[in-house]
Amino acid sequence: MGGDEAGRPRPGIMPASAWRQSCRQGWVGEPSATRQIHLSSPPNIESPMDAELKEALLERCREMEIPLVGVAAADRWADPPFEPWVPGEFWPQAIYPETRSVVVIGLPISLPALETSPSVWYRELYRTVNILLDQYTYRIANFLNDRGFPSAFVPRDGYADVEALLKNPVAFFSHRHAAYLAGLGSFGVNNVLLTRKFGPRVRFGSVFTAAELPPDPVMEEDLCTRCMRCVQLCPAGALDDRDYPAGITDKSACTAYSASLAKRGVSPCGVCIKVCPVGEDRELYGRRDPSIYARGDGREDLRRGWEHVQSYGGR
Repeated sequence: MGGDEAGRPRPGIMPASAWRQSCRQGWVGEPSATRQIHLSSPPNIESPMDAELKEALLERCREMEIPLVGVAAADRWADPPFEPWVPGEFWPQAIYPETRSVVVIGLPISLPALETSPSVWYRELYRTVNILLDQYTYRIANFLNDRGFPSAFVPRDGYADVEALLKNPVAFFSHRHAAYLAGLGSFGVNNVLLTRKFGPRVRFGSVFTAAELPPDPVMEEDLCTRCMRCVQLCPAGALDDRDYPAGITDKSACTAYSASLAKRGVSPCGVCIKVCPVGEDRELYGRRDPSIYARGDGREDLRRGWEHVQSYGGR
């Protein structure tokens, strides 16, 4: 997949050496040695970029009470904003060649439940948000299909379970990179997309569509404060203090820790998004100071509640 007919590297495609290094670090899955990516042209839809359709779509999302919505043009994947970038076979137009736009939605992870992690409460919240993302993106795809634009929702988790991730810790499509290109946030040291409203406490879902929707601008603001709490408090030691993508999550270590939590029935972990100071939701819940998550730093009333929840429901 690395070059054109003359053997020149394709723009935006990660070189094989960098690819293998990223695989060892757990960033992407190893590709087939013989697979070639052929990006076909989008369908011949006569209408120009459809601002009215986008407004109707946004209104539909408001009706469903979806707080974060963004649109990325599919050709943005071919113009990498940083390196290493998503390899070509993970691009939306490689997966679904008719794609002209990717609609990305985000739903929040509420802080009070997350603060109890690892716990059954957070596990159930995580599952609920994932189910809602799949339902909402399915409905958005049908909304666009009904208006004559071929569309398909992408499942929130593109893997069977944590055991599958132990073998290959990556899904077939990256929603967080789609959310970045749709202008919904910027990457933090924790390798997660940070948003103004919810910090990293957001789950994303995507829709591939043949509709040529006006794209949203990529966020230029860097939201990460580099407080390094995520690095210092990661129980798996999976993060380092370099900015993403120079510092890439050790997904093998992260997944192994998640697997250990799954055996107890309290996966996922969530520490790196719990301790992040970014997000207006901290103001809402009165959690302005993330140092409360370090033992001995006050708020024993909160800690008693967290420990109570953690004591029940797991194996």
